[in-house]
Amino acid sequence: MMPARPTGDPGRAAARTAVVWDAVFETVEVLATAHPVRSLRVIDLGGGTGGLAVRIAELGHQVLVVEPSPDALASLRRRAVESGVEDHVVGVQGDASELRTHVGDELADMVLCHGVLEVVDDPSQALAATAAVVRGGGFLSVVVSGRLSTVIGRALAGDTARARAMLDISLQDWDLRVDGPRRFSREEIIELVTPHGFAIDRVDAVRVFTDLVPSALVDAEPGARQGLLDLERAVAGRPEFSALAGQHHLVARRTPPHP
Repeated sequence: MMPARPTGDPGRAAARTAVVWDAVFETVEVLATAHPVRSLRVIDLGGGTGGLAVRIAELGHQVLVVEPSPDALASLRRRAVESGVEDHVVGVQGDASELRTHVGDELADMVLCHGVLEVVDDPSQALAATAAVVRGGGFLSVVVSGRLSTVIGRALAGDTARARAMLDISLQDWDLRVDGPRRFSREEIIELVTPHGFAIDRVDAVRVFTDLVPSALVDAEPGARQGLLDLERAVAGRPEFSALAGQHHLVARRTPPHP
């Protein structure tokens, strides 16, 4: 049986990650209800030190973390052991281009692709590789950095030239060596994901206020951190706040039947 949905600030996660965890947890719950006699198989592409992977494993599911950094994988192992889920979490060194090799023929119920599309050579190719390992009816979870929030941040810092350049550049012309990690609008990430056989389930605005409110103000006022978290959750599903979002979190279902 699935545990009750976390309330308040979920576990060790801060307000900046709570909205993402809410959506991931709800999606895992939907999948677990559809497959009650087995644990889920989840792939965390670029999962780093396992912030989400370990929490999903704590729900009783199997998680494969595909991560290029050996240091991150070592930290992942330590975290899994400390949480008592080392038998449920496996880390392998690799990237999106090697995903099918690591996953094999046992397709995934869910793939997490968080903070990956900003830095890969070709986001569309990475999504194609990801789509190939998601079973029919399975889910893809994508988190990308927001473009307009970065433009606003640059402008407020006085770097108006960089803000203007980032505003006008297209994803096709983005040069990681010159422009840094990619930034996406809500519409851009939807347009990027849908051609790969996914139907959009939800797109949440993440870190709308958290990156704007100074930590000193939140820490000094009793109840302010919980209030900020509640506010983030309240606006997550409202598209009008997407322009201010530090991140966009998209969840999509694999639509075609998969062999």
